Amino acid sequence: MGAQSIPKPLTVEEYERIPDPPGGRYELHHGEAVFVTHPLHSHRELQRRLRKLLEPLAEAAGFVVDTEFPYRPFPENEVWGADVACVGVARYDAIEKWLVGSPEMVIEVKSASNTKAEMHDKAMTTLAGEGAVEFWIVDLATKTVTVHSTLRGMRVYGEDSAVPVPLFDGSVDLSQLFAGL
Repeated sequence: MGAQSIPKPLTVEEYERIPDPPGGRYELHHGEAVFVTHPLHSHRELQRRLRKLLEPLAEAAGFVVDTEFPYRPFPENEVWGADVACVGVARYDAIEKWLVGSPEMVIEVKSASNTKAEMHDKAMTTLAGEGAVEFWIVDLATKTVTVHSTLRGMRVYGEDSAVPVPLFDGSVDLSQLFAGL
């Protein structure tokens, strides 16, 4: 029996040469190209609502809110995408291709295909990246938001709650976020 070779992780430069496939795009997770489908309408609607709720708070505090935001939590073998990201203006203005490090706040809208392990990996990888303070998981099925915070630990908020946003000294009213969905 011959020796088996272990494939080496893709570098960012190798990843950049891979064309996006029909129906989605690739992200680079720990050196592996991971296919991410285009979001469904309900997913996009939650992204739109989050942006609308966060922008007034963020802009007043010197942050930019963006959707489908690419970032590199670690310098090599990683290019991730945030459904919604909040980044300080100075860091945002310094971006050449992708944000180096993690956004200060990343929000993921959970899809039916997301596993608990995937969400945990993304939260921990993001929070380990330079700059990260909070990682939110928005779950339409349960109408909850799980917040992983370097400042406050982990907490789950229900649809009748307001999620505090220490970066902006404000909060997001979840009844507005989930209304009618």
